[in-house]
Amino acid sequence: MTLQLNEFKFAQDVDTKEDMAMYLSAFLEEGGINGLLDGLRLLVQQKGMTETAQLSGLNRQHLYRVLNGETKPKFETLDKLLHALGFKMAIEVS
Repeated sequence: MTLQLNEFKFAQDVDTKEDMAMYLSAFLEEGGINGLLDGLRLLVQQKGMTETAQLSGLNRQHLYRVLNGETKPKFETLDKLLHALGFKMAIEVS
């Protein structure tokens, strides 16, 4: 009997906007801004880096650097990226 393993991919079954929002919220809650960037990187990989760069109006190379942690994003960059994925930022009482 041969054991067959499938590659595990984060965000593989995150299909709806609601699922994505919960996914990003969990990453943000557990890891702060770096956690949020990790979650965004995984969602952008699912959507496609080129498409996300076009939708956000961000340079593709800059987007790579932000999502790989090479540079800290400005607020405007994060806002553009979230809008490209269909989200908006909000403030709520903790």
